[in-house]
Amino acid sequence: MNRLRTQLLATAAAFLAMAAANPVMAQAPAAAVITPTGQTQPTAQAEANAAAFVLNPEDAAGGHIVGTASLAGLEVYRLDGTRVGVIEAGEVVGVDVRLDITLAGRPAIVLGALDERNGLRFFDFDGRTGKAVEITAKPIPIEFAAESMCLYRDARDANLYAFVVGSDGEVEQWTVFADATGKLDARPARRVHVASEASYCVADDTTGDLYIAEQGVGIWRFAAGVESIVEPQLIDAARLGHIAGETGGLALQDGGPGARYLIASNASANSFNVYDRGKDHQFAGTFSLAGVEAAGGLATGAAGPQGLLIAMDDENEGGQNYKLAAWPAIAQALGLAPGTPQDPRGPIAPPVPVVRPVVETTPVPHGGDAADDPAIWVDPVDPARSLIIGTDKQAGLYAYDLDGKVVQFLPDGKMNNVDLRDGFKLGGRIVSLVAASNRTDDTIALYAVDPATRKLVPVSDGPQATGLTDPYGLCMYRSRRSGKTYVFINDTDGRMRQWELMAKPNGKVAAKAVRDFKFDTQAEGCVADDETGALYVAEEDIALWKMGAEPRTGAARTVIATVADNPALKDDLEGVGLYDLGGGRGYLVLSSQGDDTYAVFAREGSNRYIGSFAVVGDGARGIDGSSETDGLEVTSRPLGPRFPTGAFIAQDGRNVAPAEAQNFKLVPWDAVAAALKLEAR
Repeated sequence: MNRLRTQLLATAAAFLAMAAANPVMAQAPAAAVITPTGQTQPTAQAEANAAAFVLNPEDAAGGHIVGTASLAGLEVYRLDGTRVGVIEAGEVVGVDVRLDITLAGRPAIVLGALDERNGLRFFDFDGRTGKAVEITAKPIPIEFAAESMCLYRDARDANLYAFVVGSDGEVEQWTVFADATGKLDARPARRVHVASEASYCVADDTTGDLYIAEQGVGIWRFAAGVESIVEPQLIDAARLGHIAGETGGLALQDGGPGARYLIASNASANSFNVYDRGKDHQFAGTFSLAGVEAAGGLATGAAGPQGLLIAMDDENEGGQNYKLAAWPAIAQALGLAPGTPQDPRGPIAPPVPVVRPVVETTPVPHGGDAADDPAIWVDPVDPARSLIIGTDKQAGLYAYDLDGKVVQFLPDGKMNNVDLRDGFKLGGRIVSLVAASNRTDDTIALYAVDPATRKLVPVSDGPQATGLTDPYGLCMYRSRRSGKTYVFINDTDGRMRQWELMAKPNGKVAAKAVRDFKFDTQAEGCVADDETGALYVAEEDIALWKMGAEPRTGAARTVIATVADNPALKDDLEGVGLYDLGGGRGYLVLSSQGDDTYAVFAREGSNRYIGSFAVVGDGARGIDGSSETDGLEVTSRPLGPRFPTGAFIAQDGRNVAPAEAQNFKLVPWDAVAAALKLEAR
């Protein structure tokens, strides 16, 4: 919250400076006057607030207008304004629509409505007849004084979301999903905030933009994606820009490239402002509708070849209603390209293939940047009893079972990264050795896994000092050539050191430094390939590198991919994992933190780039996706029935839906393989 308010204040200060430098901004331009082309009948209760246009799927020139009518629910009108139906929706004040939402295996038109008394409600709307059936699975109450709502279908995860805005500036995002009966339910996903009353909102499925009208302040733009960083942008401000006093309804006119606009009610001036979205929301002009009080909700429609604007009129003689205006007339009056209204039907192609987690771990108890890097211990007897070992770099190490529940916590220091290797000979037995970089005392923390208790047992032969200023990233390596086990740790200044891990007669483990090398800038994520003897290191802002993992191979390295040359990579480059298909074949997986994706490279040959994927939320399971990932791990070994060909584990840097401290997400490798047409072991 403090971060958001700081951003709001900074943006407002920038706008003040801009206004001071350009006094013309505050001068209201003359509004072009547009004559409405039609109107609906007054609502039954003489109250209106928001409307939506629903395209007739069998007639591109036709459709219906659905408008809120307070206690009368939702009223349905033909384009000639005749009321043809009523949808019982309680005391409704907000409405929005999305087409081609899959319900029970068929494409459906979903109306979302905000009932002031009962919260969110959903309806299956017949675009031919104008009739609707409620499909709300159960009551979805809103725990604040809600003003309006809007829908959003995310191209990245194909999920449907509802935004609800409130009188104290609340902006709450809900994940909407179908339950086992095919009805729609919703879960809170995240909440952002503006400083005062938020009156209306509108979201663009194609661009991922969410616009909020803060009634007495101005218009804000947010990223609508549930995993997005909250970085509001002020589009226009009351009394400082082109808004006279209060702002009201918002609508988007999509006329295709070069003709995409935001329309906003400039309520105090009784006019409507237009902003060119293709020119960074540059103010494009203002207009009024003859005889219309421009205070309430707006909507646009792709009716016929022209498109239309729907505006609530609260001063209509005979009772509030909705006025219709032809978009080409507005565009012509303002000297804008009208474009061609885009068909709202059909899914939007995601930017990258997506997978969904089936398990998430219990969040770490510390807020902020805490969870970081996972490792996977596979139980050799019963793989379903395997463990995820994860770092809490504010406190220690956690071990989780495959249901995500905590099995053990070791409060041994600020552990940054962790890795393990099986087959280490210690005290006359073979153990799985775990190493972690401890930033509390700048040491290498060493443990053995007790397979009977599934607990980590400390085995360090005293403190194993790193000699580094800030031990950071870590990975382990077991040499096929010598059978020796090594650990690599890098420092935040780019230095990287390799130690041999040696069993001592007392049943403990000591580390001996065997090699030093350096990167130009900070590196963290790394993985060593025990079969091929390769070490892969992610230099965060620069590239993924390949070099020798044996201590005598020196500092020579080759570049696999750079941020500058591969558009699929957005810095920081973070965790790296290896999926082993055997025989030197398989895949490298790299966290591209800057765009919340994971890049996949071939293990063999020149390590060619194959593709990227994203981990997105599963509304029905109540598990969000992963974003801003630091560490990750991959295994090709079976982990029981849910992970028959292995798993992909990712740290979730922004754990949303609901907002909690960071944790780890578990995805079956089968899902990753299917998404990118990869092999599975």
